[in-house]
Amino acid sequence: MDEPITRMDTEECWEFLRTHELGRLAHHLADEVHITPINYAVDHDPATGRRSLLFRTAEGSKLLGVVMNPDVAFEVDEIVGDQATSIVMRGRARKLEEDEEHRAENVPLRPWVSTEKWNVVEIDVTEINGRRFELSRPWQHMLTD
Repeated sequence: MDEPITRMDTEECWEFLRTHELGRLAHHLADEVHITPINYAVDHDPATGRRSLLFRTAEGSKLLGVVMNPDVAFEVDEIVGDQATSIVMRGRARKLEEDEEHRAENVPLRPWVSTEKWNVVEIDVTEINGRRFELSRPWQHMLTD
């Protein structure tokens, strides 16, 4: 029998992230930890091999939080049939300067909600881990009368 949990290497994690666009950002705001869904895109510079995540945001608590404390965590999950995949990363977020914001135009990053989101934030990933899980979910196999 195969192992129920498989660790993914770094390349597999980035490939998974490239094929998805919604995740959860965990960030600090004052003395609290917040978590919020965001749509994102992977930015990859083939010349340097450098990869990061980009997202857009309006002025508000999320932007204030990452400006005040750039340490963040980010997670993307998926369940398909009896297999789940989870990617968790840590990194440092920063608001891109005006002369760098054009990078968001080179990746598939558009707001999902029709609100103005002029600020582009980059997450410089310092740690990335991914796992695949074979799910047994025995409750789904129980007979009901």
